[in-house]
Amino acid sequence: MASLVQTLQLGSGKLKVVVKDTIDIENYPTRAASPALANIPVATQHAAVVKNILDQECQIIGKANLHELAFGITGLNSYTGNPINPKYPHLIPGGSSSGSATSVAEKICDFSIGTDTGGSIRLPAACCGIYGLKPTFGRVSRQGVLPQFSSLDCVGPFANDMSTLIQAMRIIDPTFDIEKVKINHKHKIRIGILRVDADNSIWQSIEQRIEQLSNIEFEPVELELFQDAYKVGMTLISYENWLAFSYLISTGKLGIDIRQRLLASAQITSEEYEKAKEVQQAFRREVDQLLTQFDALLLPTLPIIPPQISEVNDPLKLLNLTSLVRPFNVSGHPALTLPLETAEGLPVGLQLVAGQNQDEKLCAIACLFELNKGA
Repeated sequence: MASLVQTLQLGSGKLKVVVKDTIDIENYPTRAASPALANIPVATQHAAVVKNILDQECQIIGKANLHELAFGITGLNSYTGNPINPKYPHLIPGGSSSGSATSVAEKICDFSIGTDTGGSIRLPAACCGIYGLKPTFGRVSRQGVLPQFSSLDCVGPFANDMSTLIQAMRIIDPTFDIEKVKINHKHKIRIGILRVDADNSIWQSIEQRIEQLSNIEFEPVELELFQDAYKVGMTLISYENWLAFSYLISTGKLGIDIRQRLLASAQITSEEYEKAKEVQQAFRREVDQLLTQFDALLLPTLPIIPPQISEVNDPLKLLNLTSLVRPFNVSGHPALTLPLETAEGLPVGLQLVAGQNQDEKLCAIACLFELNKGA
């Protein structure tokens, strides 16, 4: 089963959970689906998120496959095998948390856990036609998650419906307040539509859903630093991944794409990194300011229909796949993708973004979109 790199039988309970293989489980190795980590010692303790899952009497049934070292967007892995996109088998599953997404879409678990540094939860969720949430940065503990340090990475859940996604958040985040996942019907929800470049078929699917929601007020908005945030996001990710994984180059066991990306990352200077952090702070302030006027922002998750597996060697097909998700890793705001389809039955992700630490409010708004599904 290519969705998993290892099957487990850990804990008890009705809810079955799959955990990405960048997250420590005691007595099991955390290999990040990389041959360079094939002989790594087993973890000596559970990651904080794993402990929370087991404390809530869930059953962890496996460690999920992924794009090697969580440093890629296709989700394909020649070493561990390619997870198959269950609903759209000719399309990529999306990365890096491909196994976490496909295990939910395949319904071998109730929910799964992935990580999202530059879209790695939302991208595969959109590709596989499921729900995925990147919480507010720092909201869910990264203790015991590879890499040890990241200024962007978030641990978050995948599920097939909002009810389960909310339940998963309550399990992995003890501060998540179910009582806040309620809409105050005394005021009309205001959502800013971020008009970004995306295929017409994607916007048509989103606009069709918007037209079904008479209880929400929509208004077009702009973020001046959106493209800048996308660009500096790659600078931050690459610089930090070089610090975390450059020692693996000498093993000679890294996949070709990962080795090339790490070597390219070595060219980023500390001065470029510090300038990227300045843009990060400015963009965060811009998003914060906009969200004082709106309950949430709305935009597509992906700018194009997910590429076919046969197209992964075409760089132009992959170039901007994270262009609409990565900026909100840079800003740190919670972002959620919910599944739609085009008229031709191809996957579309609708992305919602809320204020810092308003993860419950974000889930409540997403429920409105789900409840009106097919209305």
